[in-house]
Amino acid sequence: MPDTGAPWNIPYVAASDLVKDWPTDNQEQAEAIADALDRTAIRQVLQTVKTDTFSTSSTSFTDVTGMSVSITPSDDSNKILVVAFVNASDGAAATAHYRLTGGNADDFVGDAAGSNRVRAAFSVDRGLATSSGMAAGTIVYLDSPATASSVTYQLQVRVDSATAVYLNRTRTDTDDARYPRGASSITAIEVTA
Repeated sequence: MPDTGAPWNIPYVAASDLVKDWPTDNQEQAEAIADALDRTAIRQVLQTVKTDTFSTSSTSFTDVTGMSVSITPSDDSNKILVVAFVNASDGAAATAHYRLTGGNADDFVGDAAGSNRVRAAFSVDRGLATSSGMAAGTIVYLDSPATASSVTYQLQVRVDSATAVYLNRTRTDTDDARYPRGASSITAIEVTA
């Protein structure tokens, strides 16, 4: 580098010392980073929150009102992570069984074993939720719907006897501090394959 001379001998940068293609290198790096992020990105997150109550005494799987979420994948190779969080109680002589429908979520249940066992994602026994308390349960399922069309994931519940199951409330629903109300939600997260 040439010397500027007195009084400080500060060097200057000659044109030949500059990296001629710096903007091109920088752009290529930025695009490479963007491509990598696109390959591992969360594309969208959708959630339905349920704060009102629901009950059923059905011994067949029944849609839980207000516990569904619809999502349209941006690419048919992307996956959908579904998370359903449930706050519920049940009758004194009932076990509540939960599952999801939509996409391939119907398959996320236990194996068949005998003719009487209920195939569910999870179940809450009557002993876990008392007359003044609720039990929480969560379903986490990574689906590969193989579509770029809308997919609706729905929470379903059934009981094993004619006694009801109650979402977001206790079995005894007296207006008293001992008998709270709860909230439940279902979330769909699209992730790139």
